[in-house]
Formats: sequence, C-alpha cells, structure tokens
Amino acid sequence: MGDLPANASWDAGLIAHWKLLRDARDSSGNGHHGKAQGVRFTGAEARFDGRGAHIEVAHGKLLDPGAKDFTISAWIRDDDVTGDLSGGIVTKYDPQLRRGFGLSLLSNSGVTSDQANHRNLQFGIDAGRSVPEWADCGRPGAAIFIWHLLVHDGALYAATCEAGETEAGHVYRYESGQEWVDCGSPDRSNSVESLIVYEGRIYAGTSRYNLGGSQLPVSPNQTAGGKIYRYEGGRRWIDCGRPSESVAIGGMAVFRGKLYVSAMYHPAGVYRYEGGQRWAFCGNANGNRVNNLIVFDGELYGTGWDTGQVYRYSSGTNWETAGKFEGVQQTYGFAVYDAKLFVSTWPRSEVFRRERDNRWVPVGRLGNEKESMGMAVYNGKLYSGTLPLAQVYRYDGGQEWTNTGQLDATPDVTYRRAWSMAVFQGKLFCGTLPSGHVYAMEEGKCATIDRALRPGWRHVMAVRKADRLKLWIDGEAAAASGSIAGTDYDISNDRPLLIGLGVQDSFRGALRDLRIYNRAVESAS
Repeated sequence: MGDLPANASWDAGLIAHWKLLRDARDSSGNGHHGKAQGVRFTGAEARFDGRGAHIEVAHGKLLDPGAKDFTISAWIRDDDVTGDLSGGIVTKYDPQLRRGFGLSLLSNSGVTSDQANHRNLQFGIDAGRSVPEWADCGRPGAAIFIWHLLVHDGALYAATCEAGETEAGHVYRYESGQEWVDCGSPDRSNSVESLIVYEGRIYAGTSRYNLGGSQLPVSPNQTAGGKIYRYEGGRRWIDCGRPSESVAIGGMAVFRGKLYVSAMYHPAGVYRYEGGQRWAFCGNANGNRVNNLIVFDGELYGTGWDTGQVYRYSSGTNWETAGKFEGVQQTYGFAVYDAKLFVSTWPRSEVFRRERDNRWVPVGRLGNEKESMGMAVYNGKLYSGTLPLAQVYRYDGGQEWTNTGQLDATPDVTYRRAWSMAVFQGKLFCGTLPSGHVYAMEEGKCATIDRALRPGWRHVMAVRKADRLKLWIDGEAAAASGSIAGTDYDISNDRPLLIGLGVQDSFRGALRDLRIYNRAVESAS
C-alpha cells in the first residue's frame, strides 16, 4: 500500500481524519472522535468483521455537507472469502427522509435467479425529493422474459426467454439507449435463466421454461435446458456439463470459493461445480426444491417453491428449515438491507425480514399485488418488483412500500412480472415479462464502478463537485453520475456518521486513513 495520490495539498479543507490505526480518534483537530463497536485495531489498520462492527461519529455541523462540495478519501481492503456482502464504508443517511450520502461496496444477490452486482463501488446522495421516472431501455432480441440482469467488467448483461419454435434463450450486452448486442445462445432451449460471475468469468444456466407458469401459451420449443456454460467472448460458450436430470437451472451462488446451482424443476437438487463437466450433489430440502440462492453472514440460504419456506445449507447434502411463514406458498427473492436478510413471497406479495434472534417479521405488502419477486438495494433504499401488474415498489420502513411505477402494461394477459434487477451506471434496471423489455430509473444521484473491486488495498475517493458525483480508484477517475439539477440539492440530516456500516450491510475488511473534506479534491497522479 503506497502513499496518497499526488495532490497540491492534502490539508486544505480537511474537516475529519481518522487514521484508524489504534483507535477511532479524529486527528484533524475538529473533535470528530468516534465510538468503536467490535472493531479491531492492529496498529496498522482497523478491521471490520461484517457482522456489525462499526464506528459511530456523532452528528456535527462540519460533517453535514448540505448542498456544498465534499470529498471522502480512504484506503480500503475487502476481505470477502465466502461470497458474502462487503457492505458500507462511510454513511450519513436518514432513510425516512431519504436524505444524505453513502459510500459502499454494493452486492445484490438472490435477485430471484442469482447475482446481479458483486463488490461494485457505489457513491450516492439523495435529497429526498426526486420522483422516479422509468425509461424504456429496449427489448433484447425477441425476449418475452428478462430472466436475469448481471453487471460484470463494466457492462450490463441480460438473460432471456425467447419462446418461438425456432428461437432460443440468449445473453445480450447493453450498449446504450435501446440497443443490445447479441452474445449468443448457449444451447437451443428457450431460456437462459441464470447468470453469475465465478472466478472472473460469466457462467450461464439454461432452461426449458414452462410459460404456463406465467399464464402464457406453452412454448413450442421443447428442447431441454438444465446445463451450465462458461462465456468465452463474442458468441462463444463452453459446455460445463449437466448437473442433474432437471431440464432447468434455477439459482446460482458462489459460496466459499465454489459455484453452487439449483434445479428449477424436479428432480430437486443443489449441485456444486467440481471443474470440467463434473458436479457434486449437495442435497435438497426433504425432496423439495431449493431454488434461488444467497450467501448471508457466511451461510448459504435458498428459497422454496414447493413449501414456501427458507432453507439454510448445513453440510454435505443437508438443508435445514430456516424460516416458515403463515399463508406463504412460495418464497422468491432475497435481499440484504439494514444488515438483515429479506425474502419476497407469493400469494400476497408480502416481504419478511429475518431478525438477529432468527425470528422472521412481516414488513408489509406491496399494494394489492399477489407476488413480490426480485429485490435490490439501490442508493440507500430497497426495491422489489411484483406480479400481476409488473410494478416496482420502494421500501420506506415499517410496513410502508411506495409504488414507483408500472413497467409492463401488455394487454390481455393474466400476469406481468417485474422480475430481474441490477444497479448499473448509477441507475436501477429492471427486466419484465411478457413484454421482454428492460427499464431503468434513478432516485437521487449515484455513481457506480460497474466491475468488482480488485483484491488488496485500494485508495478510494468519492467526490461531490458542483452538479456531479465522481469516483476515483488509486488516483484514476473511474465513474461519474449524471448531472444534479439545480444548486440547492441539500442532503442535510442529523443522523450520526457511520464508518464500516451502510444501509445494506456491515463492511467486511480493513480501513485506514479515512478523511473528509469540505471541498472537491482534484485527484491527480
């Protein structure tokens, strides 16, 4: 780990400086000393366990940038080894007012099928006054269903169901506007249902989707899926084998360095990739399907489409029940928000939250919808899509969900789905059925680095300058937000400043030399 990027002055405008070597004291002279909870100081860094360790700094006028320029500078090291979330770095945010700022490593997993974002640096602000407007980003190919959205290496990918007799599921890469580039069709089944990044490469799971489950005509293409492929660039895909006899792959997760996948249809099973075309059986829930997967607090969880439960992987082939919900017939998507695990359900579109004592509590219903589906955290808030009207709701705390709009208005159909989600280029993207379109919106302003943070120590700078947000990595400009309308975009709030804790989860790794400035620091190498 080297020195700070070269700059004319690293003292001008300094309002807080936590060296984070032996304690949480502020060395700027402004008295912003923190109270550490569970943080381990080694003399060289502060280590955060991802289980709630953080530093709290009392609200102060100097720490509240209002509508003015400011800069956050820090050395960070992400210590993820299980596939778990990495969490918040610095946050000063009021979720009720939707006002404040946050710098975090964003991961969205369990978004129905699987991973959408992993360790993407995100810097966002919100003044609590924006009104969401969804923009149509086009229809990839002949898609009728956007199964999955994945952010990898600076690009957004979409996995589709294309149901015609001579059609097949594809993967597409987003260019801009409504333009998508075809990345090929791994096999001739009607769906690419799942995408994930494993060991730096994209893996895809194919399926023969029964569209009758969405009250649509059955696809005349009855080619079996159920295989895993690795993307080789262009339109090239490498066959990585068929884990089971199932014709459809469901969820995917990377857990403790291994790729796990589930069968969408019976025979039920979860499988671990052993290389080449080899797969190891990792059990099921007493013969019931374990569908969508997520890693949370170092453990692997799955949803249930047969019993409406949540399952947790024990070892070998053992899955145990980790959640039961009265009146719930199916569990669908996962999200981590407020350092807790959330799950979406059918048939009343309820969402439940797991408390630290393992109780699951209801956190409300999404309008009068029947099903809550894909969920994602974006710029300080949790969002979920629905069926049958393909609406997207924002969680505003307690039991309150706010409708941000209906995405699919296809006439003369029973069900419409807002199913898949991902955060890309500072916006929230969502894929639909049966229109097969992708939509995007922004709330507040956000800059995202749309690739996984590289291992080791990285120097990060988050800058608000005039009408834009900017992110720098190791002295290089890496991302910027869109323009902030007006000069009175005031993000003031009276919440404490949190180090190592964000609105999504706790930070897992090490921090040192954290600084905040009341100006836009111009980084230059």
